[in-house]
Amino acid sequence: MSDVPARVSTGIAGLDDVLGGGLTPNRLYLVEGTPGTGKTTLALQFLIEGQARGEQGLYITLSETIEELRAGAASHGWSLDGIAIAESLIDDGLDPDQQQSILHASEMELGETTARLMREIVERNPRRVVFDSLAEFRLLSQSPLRYRRQILAMKQFFSSQKCTVLLLDDRTSEPTDLQLHSIAHGVIRLDQANQEYGKERRHLRVIKMRGTSFRGGYHDFNIETGGVEVFPRLVAAEHRISGSHAMVSTGSAQLDEILGGGLSSGTNSLFLGPSGVGKTTTAVSCMVAAERAGLKGMYYLFDEGLDTLLSRSAALGMDLSGAMARDRIAIQQIDPAELSPGQFSQNVRQAVEGGCKFVVIDSLNAYLQAMPGQKFLQLRMHELLSYLNQNDVVTIVVMGQHGIVGEVRSEVDLSYLSDTIVLFRFFEALGAVRQAVAVVKSRTAAHERTIREFRLDGSGLHVGQALYDFDGVLSGLPAYRGKGQMLGPSASPEA
Repeated sequence: MSDVPARVSTGIAGLDDVLGGGLTPNRLYLVEGTPGTGKTTLALQFLIEGQARGEQGLYITLSETIEELRAGAASHGWSLDGIAIAESLIDDGLDPDQQQSILHASEMELGETTARLMREIVERNPRRVVFDSLAEFRLLSQSPLRYRRQILAMKQFFSSQKCTVLLLDDRTSEPTDLQLHSIAHGVIRLDQANQEYGKERRHLRVIKMRGTSFRGGYHDFNIETGGVEVFPRLVAAEHRISGSHAMVSTGSAQLDEILGGGLSSGTNSLFLGPSGVGKTTTAVSCMVAAERAGLKGMYYLFDEGLDTLLSRSAALGMDLSGAMARDRIAIQQIDPAELSPGQFSQNVRQAVEGGCKFVVIDSLNAYLQAMPGQKFLQLRMHELLSYLNQNDVVTIVVMGQHGIVGEVRSEVDLSYLSDTIVLFRFFEALGAVRQAVAVVKSRTAAHERTIREFRLDGSGLHVGQALYDFDGVLSGLPAYRGKGQMLGPSASPEA
């Protein structure tokens, strides 16, 4: 038999995942974070999970009243019935004849407070305990030495009572209280960062956890109605499966031809070009063709409105409503100001685990706005694209470039992360603005090096012959030196 004790679930699936299954039982843990980061909500979920498993829970509050705790729980749809609450902010503390009050910490004997709480624990015999918060306990201690001795005494006492304990600390003692870190079996830190625009971003980090492995780094989390939801940092190496690398048609024989046979599963393609050149429509066309071939698709829409995309696609002969009704294609409209990058990665992972084999991210420009910096975008995209590749998914990433004709540029260079790069350009020819497409990179197929004209109309996507009679198409202002036929009835004066 294994000597490894069963883990204690925190009641938060994402946090259990970060912790490698949960907490080691009968240990003391520190949960620290500034006010508003979600410590109390996390602690309540911990006790509610214990109650669901038949484990008695006790919430010791030195700062909030029972009414405040119950109101906070009710806002998430929870009931604290069955969970014991020990409130040390007692009414007789307001009596002028009673000098022992948590509101007058300097006049209250720490030993008496500690003894009263210990009696409460012995009488109720809980398996899970939350102590909220250490800030008041620190004030009662008056000195660092006395504070440390009291914490050590509490740790030993809780261990003897077979309790798994969360100590909550609001980090009012700066710099970070390393004494607590050294005493606690594990330390979880919650942080909150306000942005100039959009929703605040919350991050969780496990600073230490004795005797067990855990997923390090920062993990995004949200506090919604229903509690804390943690989105573990995506580590692609943990999700390796064997891929088929089968070719998937784009729905256009000519586009398949210049790609060297189509899009390979287990690879990602970057559609790169200026706004309005046809990147999104081409991506939709590829996804519709993949759905017809039996692949389930997910389209993440950052820039365009959903209704606009659906109506525009239908006008070009690509009606998505049928596939959406059959649950073969899903389109999720995303507001980058509200959705954290970690939550987006979790959404993608859930889609893939739900059977999606074709994923479109449109566009990377909007996703960039959700990131704290370019360096982090590249790291996250590396993990995300690696994860999708390792799960044999066909991935298309759309990225808009600044400019229309002539010199165009990108906000960030992710070409090295892409297996295939499809370049879209506007160019001027014969008195009209036209579009061209070229494949400039492919790691999996022998692609064409030609530049072809392409056009979008009510019957879909059309790719023409190679533009051998033009020089400088990618510059936007080519020189025409032949009589090659262009796409469309009005392609040239001779047509």
